[in-house]
Amino acid sequence: MLKKERQAYITQQLNIHNKVLSSDLSVQLNVSEDTVRRDLNELSEEGKLLKVHGGALSTGFHFTLENHSIYSLPEKQAIARKAVKLIKDGMLVLLSGGTTIRELVKSLPLELNATFITVSVPIALELLNHPGSEVIFLGNRLSKSAQMAVGAEVVTKIAGINADICFLGTNSVDMQGVSDMEWEVIEVKKAMLAASKVKVSLAISQKLDTHQRLRICKLEELDHLITELEPGDPVTRPYQQKLSVL
Repeated sequence: MLKKERQAYITQQLNIHNKVLSSDLSVQLNVSEDTVRRDLNELSEEGKLLKVHGGALSTGFHFTLENHSIYSLPEKQAIARKAVKLIKDGMLVLLSGGTTIRELVKSLPLELNATFITVSVPIALELLNHPGSEVIFLGNRLSKSAQMAVGAEVVTKIAGINADICFLGTNSVDMQGVSDMEWEVIEVKKAMLAASKVKVSLAISQKLDTHQRLRICKLEELDHLITELEPGDPVTRPYQQKLSVL
């Protein structure tokens, strides 16, 4: 595979999953990790990604004071419009992080009166634009790559919550369930699901039929999977056998 093709593949994976690991790319591209690191360095110098230890982050996912373009923004906005219909006045809502969750927050009616609990710094800041709702940020040690609080203290705090609904920003989902690549992030997301009556996964359709190393939950443990696709789309038909697909 030519360098141009490798770098196009890396960019595509970053757009879909927000983060890539050098070790995974080495296997997928059938090249050495040194080759992958050189590709990541070049893409970083061109401003196309953010190089981190062991891999890279998407510039659109990583929160800064500058505005970056968001991959598949229309699709994420369509998901947000569906998801916001599940939130009612008086609810206690758990939110993870990610650009799709951010679009959900942007779609909230200004008059909504609900309580939102999040472990994500960007999501907490976005929620400040909704003065009618209460915002609780569960802080602790921050994962720089996920930009969310992680650790045993956060998991313990979440365990004491009885939320009406949880919205999970999703990295990968297939017929086996929802998966991610960072152990500490997974532990927090598992705790959020366990603390919620209704469990919702938000994912653009490009994340369907993909998987990461570590599983968060089985598909049937969720109540809803929300994509930008129309109900009954052939792509989501297999998933409809295990849960509600909106």
